[in-house]
Amino acid sequence: MELMTTLTQVTNPYSNQSTMLTDEEHKLYIEIKTAEMDEHYDVMQKGLDKFSRMNAKAFMVLLD
Repeated sequence: MELMTTLTQVTNPYSNQSTMLTDEEHKLYIEIKTAEMDEHYDVMQKGLDKFSRMNAKAFMVLLD
């Protein structure tokens, strides 16, 4: 039995560059952006650190 991996396309609103994220990466991306909007910078920084290790290429496109 194969596991299906769902990918979601996410676009950087500033550069208009896009990348594909797994469900786990997408969830973390939303958590980071929500923490940023809520000014929870400690939570945001922890998320950024984790995301950069999970998918460095996507991190450079979306969050750097």
